[in-house]
Amino acid sequence: MDSSHVSALQLKHAGIERRLHDEMARPLPDNAVIQSLKKRKLRLKEEIARC
Repeated sequence: MDSSHVSALQLKHAGIERRLHDEMARPLPDNAVIQSLKKRKLRLKEEIARC
């Protein structure tokens, strides 16, 4: 794969990680949002591993 593609995936992964951290730091985190972000993060991690 193209290294710029991998870099873009890594940036997306980091962005989701930040959003996940922010959501979990809220007084009343939304579990549905957390689950969705975790699934998206895992899919990106798997795609990065395939590259």
